[in-house]
Formats: sequence, C-alpha cells, structure tokens
Amino acid sequence: MKAIVIEQYGDRNQLKEKDVDYPVPNEKQVVVELHATSINPIDWKLREGYLKEMLDFEFPIILGWDAAGIVAEVGSAVENFKVGDRVFARPDTTRFGTYAEYTAVDEHLLAHLPENVSFEEAAAVPLAGLTAWQCLVDFSDIQEGDHVLIHAGSGGVGHYAIQIAKQKGAYVAATASGKNQEWVEKLGVDRFINYKEEEFSEVLSDYDIVLDTLGGEIQEKSFSVLKEGGRLPSIVQPPDEDLAAKHGVKAGFVWLEPSGEKLSKLASMMEEGDLVSVIGHRFDLSQEGLQEAHSVSETHHAKGKIVINIK
Repeated sequence: MKAIVIEQYGDRNQLKEKDVDYPVPNEKQVVVELHATSINPIDWKLREGYLKEMLDFEFPIILGWDAAGIVAEVGSAVENFKVGDRVFARPDTTRFGTYAEYTAVDEHLLAHLPENVSFEEAAAVPLAGLTAWQCLVDFSDIQEGDHVLIHAGSGGVGHYAIQIAKQKGAYVAATASGKNQEWVEKLGVDRFINYKEEEFSEVLSDYDIVLDTLGGEIQEKSFSVLKEGGRLPSIVQPPDEDLAAKHGVKAGFVWLEPSGEKLSKLASMMEEGDLVSVIGHRFDLSQEGLQEAHSVSETHHAKGKIVINIK
C-alpha cells in the first residue's frame, strides 16, 4: 500500500512516499481503509525528533493519528464492528500511523460514524476533539452556567472546545485574531477577544475554566482571570504548581488518552449538528501534499483543521 513515511528525524523534506506492507491486525483490531486523516502538531513535533525520548520508535515511521474510513478486515475477537462499517478513531500512538491507505486500529478506540457525517469532517475530530473533551469534561467537570475562556479559539482544539462548552450550557469567551472573528463567533462564542487589540487578563475575571492551548506568558496570565476553585487544563506544558496554589485553582497538564467511548459521544454531537469541523486546508496523500500540510501546521496559524484526503 502507499504511505508517506520518515526514515530519519528532520524537516518536512523527510516525508517520503513509499510502498509499505499492508497492516496485519491482531485478534482485537480492525483494518481501516482510510478515506481521510488530519494533521496535528504532534505529527511534526515527532518528525523533528522533539518527542524521541517519550516515543522511541524504530524507523521507518508512518506519522498521523486521526483515522476515518471503512472497516476492511476484522480480527477474530472483534465484537462491535464488521467489514463495511463507517468508522473513525484516534488510534494508539505507534509508528504505524494514518498517512497511509490502510491502518490497524484497536477495537476499543473505534467509534461508528453517523451516515450524515463525511469522512473528511470525521477525520478532523478525533485527536483535537477528544483533547478538548478531556480538558473540559474530564479534567474541569464543566457545568451549565460556567464561564469558560478558550485560548486560540480558531485552532484545532480551540474550535471544538468552544462547541463542547456551548453544548454543555457554558458562557464562552475565546481569543483569536481579528481575521478569524466572524467564523469563530458563529460557533457560539459569547465574548470574542481579538488578542492583538485587547489583553484578555485585563478584561476578564471570575472565570471557572481557562483552557490553555498556548503556554508561556499566556498560561501565567490565565491564573489571574480564574475565580478561587477554578480549573486550568493545559495541553502544552505543566502549569506552575505554586501559582495554582496561590490562586486556589486546580491546574494540570492534559495528555490525551484515546477512547472510542468518548469519541462516540462526539459522534452523537456531530450527528445532531452540535459539533462541526472547520476545515481550513485540504491536501492529498502525496509527498508534496504532506510536506505542504506540515508547513501550514508549523505556522501555528492554521484555520481550524488541516485534512488529508486519501480516497
């Protein structure tokens, strides 16, 4: 099968098109014929070698950890999926990723894909959508009426977080640049902050939750807008424990734990129209397509999600 692989760490020119072996599933896996995947920052961070201590893979590595497609083969112990099912998943982080025509996925990480949701839209969701869910629901225990600030509301995780928070009945503020204001507000934002014109820490206070997608100085300033007992999940770096104690808030670093069960909840939201994927960039499964897609992701200014169409 065709795949885009890296054979050593380095810049995006390391992404090469190769013929590789078709995946062989174990008894609890299915093989998915991929119709689409999407790009996340973990892809190019791993490509550069930034994650090699944590994820010590042998080469060649197929990057990519978002899958949407059709079940092509099932392992002998698979119970809930059959050949021909439409599915999507955030597969385990292995060296056999989703920049390929087929991939093997553990059954417990798969979710059925509603008929009214396209493969392209579904492929954008798993990693970023589950990250947003874990930060707001699992870590922060979001409640109706909570005031929630989402940094970088026009990004992959940010734009799903806005929609999840709204669906839970929260009041949502989001930061982004002015060029993204119109579409970000359409997601239901109650208070839009153009970060180039307004300093969020000067105009917001008494918030229940701040979702930190940026780290550094932004994370530090975020403590001051939280009320006592507030929550600060970060997806970029562990928050300062002393600052958290000083402000009386729960703060922590959230590392994604994939889950087919939680993905099914996002699938229901998509089916009902409560969760849409904003896809700002599309590329094909080719050496050039993936190199360009990484280039866009590395700017940190992609609109919504970057999707790779495979079929």
